[in-house]
Amino acid sequence: MDKRLEPLAGPALRMTIDGPTEPGRLRLEGPGHRLLQDWRLAHVRAVAYLAALGVAEGERDSLAREAVALAMSEPWEEGSDAVDVTLAQLRTLLLQRHPVPPRPWDGRVEPFLAWRLGTGVAAPAPGVGAAAAARGTLRTAPVSGGRFDAMPPLQRTSMAPEPMERRLLHRWFGRLRGRTPGAEARKAFRRRRRALAWTRVAFRRRLLLATLVLLPTVVASGFMVSVLPRGGGTPLEIAIVVVFGVLFGWISIGFWAALMGFWCLVRGDRFAITRAPGTSVPFPAAAPDPEVEGRPTAIVMPICNEPVDRVFAGLRAIEESLAKIGAAGQFHFFVLSDTADAQTIVREEEAWAAWARDVDGFDRIFYRRRRVRLRRKSGNVADFCRRWGARYPFMVMLDADSVMQGATLVRLVELMRRHADVGVIQTVPIAVQRRSLFARVQQFSSRVYGPMFSAGLHFWQLGDGQYWGHNAIIRTAPFIKHCALPRLPGKPPLGGEILSHDFVEAALMGRAGWTTWLAYDLGGSWEEVPSTLLEEMSRDRRWCQGNLQHLRLLFTEGLFGAHRTLFLNGALSYVSALLWATFLLLSTWEAVANVFFEPDYFPSGPSLFPEWPIWRPNWALALLAITGMILFVPKILSVLLIAVHGQARAFGGVLRLLASVVLDVLLSSLLAPIRMAFHSRFVFTNLIGRTVVWRSQTREDAETSWRDAIRAHGFDTVFASAWGAALFGLNPAYFWWILPIIGALVLAIPVSVHASRVAAGTRARDRGLFLTPEETDPPPEIRAVAARLAATPPAPPDVFVAAAVDPYVNALHKALLRPGRTLRASIRAAHAALLDEVVHKGPDEIGPAQRKELLRHPDLIAELHRRVWDEDDPEIAALWDLPVAPPSGRGAAKRA
Repeated sequence: MDKRLEPLAGPALRMTIDGPTEPGRLRLEGPGHRLLQDWRLAHVRAVAYLAALGVAEGERDSLAREAVALAMSEPWEEGSDAVDVTLAQLRTLLLQRHPVPPRPWDGRVEPFLAWRLGTGVAAPAPGVGAAAAARGTLRTAPVSGGRFDAMPPLQRTSMAPEPMERRLLHRWFGRLRGRTPGAEARKAFRRRRRALAWTRVAFRRRLLLATLVLLPTVVASGFMVSVLPRGGGTPLEIAIVVVFGVLFGWISIGFWAALMGFWCLVRGDRFAITRAPGTSVPFPAAAPDPEVEGRPTAIVMPICNEPVDRVFAGLRAIEESLAKIGAAGQFHFFVLSDTADAQTIVREEEAWAAWARDVDGFDRIFYRRRRVRLRRKSGNVADFCRRWGARYPFMVMLDADSVMQGATLVRLVELMRRHADVGVIQTVPIAVQRRSLFARVQQFSSRVYGPMFSAGLHFWQLGDGQYWGHNAIIRTAPFIKHCALPRLPGKPPLGGEILSHDFVEAALMGRAGWTTWLAYDLGGSWEEVPSTLLEEMSRDRRWCQGNLQHLRLLFTEGLFGAHRTLFLNGALSYVSALLWATFLLLSTWEAVANVFFEPDYFPSGPSLFPEWPIWRPNWALALLAITGMILFVPKILSVLLIAVHGQARAFGGVLRLLASVVLDVLLSSLLAPIRMAFHSRFVFTNLIGRTVVWRSQTREDAETSWRDAIRAHGFDTVFASAWGAALFGLNPAYFWWILPIIGALVLAIPVSVHASRVAAGTRARDRGLFLTPEETDPPPEIRAVAARLAATPPAPPDVFVAAAVDPYVNALHKALLRPGRTLRASIRAAHAALLDEVVHKGPDEIGPAQRKELLRHPDLIAELHRRVWDEDDPEIAALWDLPVAPPSGRGAAKRA
């Protein structure tokens, strides 16, 4: 609209209005046609705006009156009304009456936006006047390059994928032709590596593990041959024996690794990365590196549509833990957001500003939201490395539910400085804070059995360990140089972006000569687990696709055998489920075939002596007992370790600990076949080319509804019921052998529902079941997270309204966006139409796409704020929860 100044013309009339907050009347004089405007509403709206700005209550009425008087007397633009002119005058008054200290961004934004940023965002708390002056000013401010910014100045570096030859035959032919680049350098590097003490020990340990796995597998497979009625003499029985052998070898890996872990925890390991200097000969002390000393460490948390309160409660607990030991200044926090939801975006910005403001930490607490979300988490981390990674020698990677102790973080940095060849140190996070029965059982089992299995992983991996993607410290420079991930040829699920990036990054670090260690005995590291079985399966579906992709990297040039084994092991963790399902189906077919088909007593031709099919149930029982021993002995050893170390009281006492272990075994036995069915489907669907839709994990205690359980488990229940009924009718003897698996699948729906219930978990805790030390005596960091979450008020039902209405939330969001660009006339017209629609329809009638568009453009969100407050239509104002009339009995206008 073409607006022109309206001259002061016409007869002067008088009007008085009562103040809503204190006695007294304001006498106005001005043109008669202006007196027809709703000055009562203008006064009320001005007082409300001052309240939103945090102006002291006793000052609001006088400022509002003065703004009204100026609005009456000053020239107007065409199309103006009492409300918008009064608020415009009010903004000018605030700049004059409550000036803020000059800020670097003042010249880059319009004056009132700069005032809001300096008063409510980069100040100890929102407010102006005497209260703000009494608080003083902050030492730090969110500024970079002279503009308001939530990130530090850029220090760009390159991060590009290195060549990765994955074709084994191509590499062999290249070697034969002498065309393999860098072959001599790699040979020299491997010779130097073999000279290290830990590599020689690792080779012997891995050879021992392979022997302990292979020999019992061969013996057990021989037992299986003897159990089968025809002694493995048919193709079907050969297939059964082969699949059984693979499965037996798979579970025996965990058994022997657990025994090795038991040995480590009882006797210690001189190769533990956490051993003190001078007590571990394999780790000579590194000379001080001037490039590292004195530089801070980055704590990096990538997030995407996560619960904002939980994310920042965890981060603030970490920062408080560091502050208690005087190490807060040694670490910089980076919250890297890929969030697309409009509500969550606004809440993240508010939470970041409140945290940095509360601790005066704008120079070490940073926030960035990517507009282009390439390659999910790995792309987010790579983006950070390219922009700011060169500033930091180390970075600690966190997940959205991670919490770490300040002393643990300081110790990790010390270990990295001490060992110059270490690229990654991975901690073992402990599961905490979940309340559902399912999650409490997972927390208990990981706390009881996890330490022994983690020590076992360290025993045979040593410096070729694995990186789990979070709760780990990384040497930034080699990560940037060597760990950029290529795109796999082909389409998803087995091609495209590498989903499970962490294992690949550890392998690439190892290929470049950097070691990865598992700090199995370092505490102070926590995470959360899925609260329901269905949420766990949703996560496992993503992991399954990522781990199957690793098979395409199995023969990548330069990788070490340990990392190739980890790739294979990760894939088998899901493929084994399909193998187990195959074994059960083959065994069922064998049992049914004996009913429908007459045995061939002379398979080798005419003979005087027939070959009778013989079942040996006692051998089958012995094989079952051996399998059970492999599965349950590690659990017994874990309980023994707890008792020997005097930790049983932290688990509720010896009796409750034993009862919890028994119940855990029972529930795990019910869940194992259900997981088998899910994982088998995941592998099968990936192999036929179906990919997954990636979404963020649910971080809260969500319960499974009966409808969701029926949808997820209904097919398995029907299939298992038909399977069991057919077996019982055809071969009752075999039915009883397989009943535990069929029964678990039949009960999948109620098990899934009831295990997800928080009430069931609470009852178990009240009875002292599934307790962990983190529950009986919570660490300060875990208590801090719980206390902050309990004290956090519930989020408003529509946070987008705050971005439009709240002056400080609006200013913060606008300032964090990139400066507005010059747009085509058609786009400007579309934006104007969108603004009109949003203002007049209200927040309840606009969809996610419209909200996202408004939040993307700084000029749009700023204009939305102005228009919502300036609106004098009572119906429209009510849509945005703005006052539409003065308090009852006050503010009546009188004309003379």
